Amino acid sequence: VQLVESGGGSVQAGASLRLSCAVSGYSFSTYCMGWFRQVPGKERESVANIDTDGTANYAASVKGRFTISLDNANLTTYLQLVSLKSEDTAMYYCAISLNRCRSIGWLRGPNAYKYWGQGTQVTVSS
Repeated sequence: VQLVESGGGSVQAGASLRLSCAVSGYSFSTYCMGWFRQVPGKERESVANIDTDGTANYAASVKGRFTISLDNANLTTYLQLVSLKSEDTAMYYCAISLNRCRSIGWLRGPNAYKYWGQGTQVTVSS
């Protein structure tokens, strides 16, 4: 199973970015896809996740600014980031769990996910 993120970059505060995560080699019909972020010296934190049926949940820090979406046919998830703040600066990772979000628990930590991408850096300058 391979996850490949793209779309990160360096932007000014208030700008927008769209992150993509394409999954290949995954043959199960159920999953939970999540976006996480991590800054050096801190734990990886859950940003948003989305269930197979499109139900999504968000961390309080990004709710209303980030939108997660899912293309089931192509097994690709997107994270639209708007109104970016300097505190959003982090490496962003996508991950997939073998079970649905409602089974593993919404916004569960990294240990609930089995496969990970390599990450894409988002840097927001004020």
